[in-house]
Amino acid sequence: MRAYGPQLSRRGFLGGSLLFVAGAAVGCTTSPTGGGSADAKATLNVWFHAYGEAGTQQAVTRYATAFTKANPDIAVKVTWVPGDYTSKLNATLLTDGAPDVFEIGDFSEALARRGQIAPLDEVYGSAKADFNQGDLDLVTVDGRLYGVKTLDDVMMLYYRKSVLAKAGIAPPATFDDLVSTARALTTGDTKGLFLGNDGVGDSPIVAVWSNGGELVTDGKAVFDSPQAVAAVTGLKRLHDDRSLLLGFTTDWWDPAAFVQNVVPMQWGGLWSMPAVKAALGDDFGVLPWPAFRPGGTPALRVGGWTSCVNAKGRNVAAAKRFVQWLWVEQTELQKDWAESYGFHIPPRKSVAATADKLSGGAAKETVRIAARYGRGNLGTWDTAVSTPFIAAATKIVGGQGDAARLLADAAAQAQTALDKQRS
Repeated sequence: MRAYGPQLSRRGFLGGSLLFVAGAAVGCTTSPTGGGSADAKATLNVWFHAYGEAGTQQAVTRYATAFTKANPDIAVKVTWVPGDYTSKLNATLLTDGAPDVFEIGDFSEALARRGQIAPLDEVYGSAKADFNQGDLDLVTVDGRLYGVKTLDDVMMLYYRKSVLAKAGIAPPATFDDLVSTARALTTGDTKGLFLGNDGVGDSPIVAVWSNGGELVTDGKAVFDSPQAVAAVTGLKRLHDDRSLLLGFTTDWWDPAAFVQNVVPMQWGGLWSMPAVKAALGDDFGVLPWPAFRPGGTPALRVGGWTSCVNAKGRNVAAAKRFVQWLWVEQTELQKDWAESYGFHIPPRKSVAATADKLSGGAAKETVRIAARYGRGNLGTWDTAVSTPFIAAATKIVGGQGDAARLLADAAAQAQTALDKQRS
């Protein structure tokens, strides 16, 4: 899951903080700063964004209770941050009130290069080999590990088996198939496909990947390549056919449009699968974004959240201990976090192997296609880099300019941001 717009919007708008000392709640505040206890040598302020899945806030406070019981010299204040988490975090990191431990969406190399987050190599210890290699690669900057992935979120295409079968249509295997299927399933009252309220969502990213293109390579913005131009231009066909649902009451991150029979195909996340299954039973399947051309490679997005330690905080050693205890040592809690509040894939291979709720049906298929076709945004893909690309893609699908020129201009803007990351 990502740390900008659509990803955050799927989360709920809950608020509040709880301070736990030796397993008991001793204070409550809505302030995201400070706190302490005479009974502890250190008080950690740990930030989470406001997850929308029911039970998540209670889970993290329960984890804090267990930690302080095991480590009575360290108090933990859980701060549950509603709204635009990323903007609030970035602003707070510039102040003395910055949290000791915080989660981020798509990992940012810039935080490591600025010395804002601490290297966590020793936190992994011998468990390092048990983590998914892609998750390790994500948080590696100049050979050091700067975060611990807490969950892997898979974003893929849901489709209604019965609707496609009734129309005599096989699940789309290429982008041409997706276009024709969306068109065929569009009627006077129903659109064939929901990618997001803006008609864009993740589609430009996965479309480029599915045509053999890249977004950033070796610190260079390369989404103005011929492969990228062709893929993003191809998305315009879906808009020209008027087969996309636009402006629904919730965005792509919520399965409402799919489970309420508003659309027979929707881009969505693994986290929504319990709700989809509850509504539709087994009448749904999952697919990666189809290959742009026959013989090409499908793609889907694997995001998620990463726990980091504030290198400039007052309690770095205690903060590292919290991250190590929860996200490295406590495999049962990691399993609980991954499969009890929506579905997510645990970053540790041994934990993922024991996640019973991911071991069958569409959930198992999601895990399989994620392992085969999953791609994650690089640590350089922050808002300043991604925004010009998405803006250009939005104009292209809307027929508002030449695709090659728009993407070249966007790549130049993104390159300026990339250069600043390393300056």
